[in-house]
Amino acid sequence: MGAADVVPGVSGGTIAFISGIYDRLLASIAACTPDKLLWLARGRFNDTWKAIDGGFLFTLLAGILCSIATLARVISYLLAEHGLLVWSFFFGLILISVYLVGREIERWSPWTILAAIAGCGFAYLITVASPMTLSVTPLTLFFGGSIAICAMILPGISGSFILLLLGLYSGVLHAVKTFDLVLLGCFMLGCVIGILSFSRLLSWLLGHARNITLAFLTGLLIGSLNKVWPWKETLSWRTNSHGEHVPVLQNNLLPAQYQSISGEPSLWQSGLALMALAVVLVLLLDWWGRRSAA
Repeated sequence: MGAADVVPGVSGGTIAFISGIYDRLLASIAACTPDKLLWLARGRFNDTWKAIDGGFLFTLLAGILCSIATLARVISYLLAEHGLLVWSFFFGLILISVYLVGREIERWSPWTILAAIAGCGFAYLITVASPMTLSVTPLTLFFGGSIAICAMILPGISGSFILLLLGLYSGVLHAVKTFDLVLLGCFMLGCVIGILSFSRLLSWLLGHARNITLAFLTGLLIGSLNKVWPWKETLSWRTNSHGEHVPVLQNNLLPAQYQSISGEPSLWQSGLALMALAVVLVLLLDWWGRRSAA
């Protein structure tokens, strides 16, 4: 999940679904309610730890932070030097995720089909939307944090990409760089409120309308494939906090078109091989998880 969150456009929620921990993750986050603070104040540490599934959350967060710390530089380098191949791998990862999430839908109906179409359309519109230019203020960062953190636990939608669309991505990075406690505090407060409230909503939906919710999440994954398609033509750029030009709006191309327009090799054979590798790895992970559960 940490490695996926490093890549703009790829969601850690997708990895959570692939690895079979999505429902447990939502339930654990949703259990972190304000009354647990009262439990801690009264010394009920063991009860609080068990109620929020503390062992699971601690292990997961440790893995995410460790992955970000160790892989962020590697993935950033690979994206800069071998971006086409990296995106090919993630495309295969999300493609097989469509099958795995859709497989959990017990019965298809007109409502589930409509939910899948809605999810697909929603994700696609996000990937082609033009970035906004919100001012970086405590209120906008609170608002942006509450939305971005929700996107991070949704399969197929990247929280960092949402911040980019809101025009707050560089503002958050600048606040981190300058250690602006006011802005960072507002952003983190928005993240906390957003994830606690949204995780409870998602848990309730999965418990009371599971098929429709899973269909919508399947649609999100399908729609997000537009973002991770490897062969692209960049239409507009932005300057990040390091003064580097990074793409904002892009147009998908066929490998032959990419080679013709960019003048660079399409590497379509290697791209397809990495897509297939991602599919095989996920299927092996799914098989191993089912075998362990049995």
